[in-house]
Amino acid sequence: MPPAASPTARPHRVAVLVRHGVMPMELGLVHQLFRAARAPGTDRPLYEVVTCALTPGLVRTDADFPVHVALGPEALDGAGTVVVLATHEPNAPETDGRLDGPLADAFARIRPGTRVASVCTGAFALAAAGLLDGRRATTHWKSTEDFRRLFPAVTLDPDVLYTDEGDVLTSAGEAAGIDLTLHMIRCDHGAAVANDVARSTVVPPHREGGQAQFIPRPVPEPGQRASTGAARAWALRHLDRPLSLRELAEREAMSVRTFSRRFREEVGLTPVQWLTQRRLERARQLLEETGLPVDAVAPRVGFGTGASLRQHFQAALGVTPSAYRATFRAPDLDPGADPDPDPDATPAPGDRLTP
Repeated sequence: MPPAASPTARPHRVAVLVRHGVMPMELGLVHQLFRAARAPGTDRPLYEVVTCALTPGLVRTDADFPVHVALGPEALDGAGTVVVLATHEPNAPETDGRLDGPLADAFARIRPGTRVASVCTGAFALAAAGLLDGRRATTHWKSTEDFRRLFPAVTLDPDVLYTDEGDVLTSAGEAAGIDLTLHMIRCDHGAAVANDVARSTVVPPHREGGQAQFIPRPVPEPGQRASTGAARAWALRHLDRPLSLRELAEREAMSVRTFSRRFREEVGLTPVQWLTQRRLERARQLLEETGLPVDAVAPRVGFGTGASLRQHFQAALGVTPSAYRATFRAPDLDPGADPDPDPDATPAPGDRLTP
C-alpha cells in the first residue's frame, strides 16, 4: 500500500498491461478512476497512469477499433502498481496454464513488492505466473471451472467481486474492475478520496454483494419473494443497533433458513459477513470525518465496544483504528465534528448479529 501522500509527494505510478483482445471498457475504467483521484482540498493527482503493451504499437481490441500503445514492457520496471487486463483473443497462452515468452518476460520486469492486480480473466495470467499459489482469487464466473482445473493451487472464490491478498488483487467481470480500483484507492488514501472519485464518475462507492447475484439461477416460483433488498436497506439505516438474523428475516416475511439462503444467493456473502463489512465502512467514515474517540465510534456502527471494533479493524485492514485515523483523517477537521449526530439513538434489545 502506498504511504499517505505528502503535499509534495510524487503520484503513485500505475502501469496497465494490455494485450491483443483487450476490452476498451477495462482499459478506460482503470485510467478514469485512478486519474480522478485528487489529494483532499487540492487538484494534485494522486496517481500517474501509463499503458504498456508487450510490443509497442497498435493493439487489437474486442471492438471494431484498435488502440495505439506507445510504451512497451519497460514501463513495468518502476511501477508501484501493475494492473493486468484480460485478453479476449482465442488461444491466449495462460488459458493453457502457462505464460509464453513475451508475457513471461514482462512479468519478470515487475520488481518485488509491487502491487499486482487483475481485471476479469486477467487473473489467469497472474495464476500462470505463480502469483496466486496458496492465495485467494476470483475471476469471471463463466471461467471458474477452467480456472480451477488449470490452477488447483489457487483458492478460487467465484462469488465475490474482488479479492485482496495484500500485494496481489483480483476482480471478477470487467465492471468489477471498478469495484477493485475504488477499493485500492480507498486503501491507499481513505474513504473520502474514494467516495469523491465515485461521485465524479457517477458510480456507487461500494457495490453491494458479489458476482453470485449475476449467475443464472432458476426463476422463483410464482408468489415467492426472491429479494432481501428491503432488509438490507433497513439494516444500513440501523447499523448502530444489535441486529439479529431473525429480525432481518421477519422484515422479508421469511424463515431464518430461507432468508439466509437467499441472502447468500443475492449478495454472495452471509448476513454476518455483509453486516461486518458495512459496519467497518461506516467506522472508517467516522474515523476520517469526525473527532469521536474509538470507544464512541464503536457503538455507533454496531460493534458495541472499542475492543470489538479494534479486533475487527485489525483483522480486516491490518491496522488499528487509531493508526487508520492518523493516516486518513481530514487535516481541517473540527475535533468535535459529527456528520450524523443522533442523540436519541439507543441500542435495541436482542442478539447482536456479529461474527
